[in-house]
Amino acid sequence: MKNKILQEKSYAFAIRVVLLAQRLTSQKEFILSNQILKSGTSIGANIREAEFAASPADFINKLTVSLKEANETRFWLNLLKDTHYIDLEEHNSFCSDCSELIAMLVSSIKTKKENLIKAQK
Repeated sequence: MKNKILQEKSYAFAIRVVLLAQRLTSQKEFILSNQILKSGTSIGANIREAEFAASPADFINKLTVSLKEANETRFWLNLLKDTHYIDLEEHNSFCSDCSELIAMLVSSIKTKKENLIKAQK
């Protein structure tokens, strides 16, 4: 159930990122739009890959990659705010969603690692 919510939230976030990247491209900002597009959509893509992970370790790895992408996305969001491509309100909205994804990913990774350790005992 938790993974389903994570998939849905990461997909909704990816849609927002795509729309933001489209707007940035229309403003002739290609470099930052490409960076935020890659990292922001990769979060959900890696969560989806984890769904069919070959092993518990592979599952953890996919979610860890997703976590790293979410952290990178926060970097690009901060840069977009500080260069005035997005305003504070939009930045805060994106960062709130991104932080929620990060918290869910950290929790999922921690739980899976704990379950893996229990299974090995």
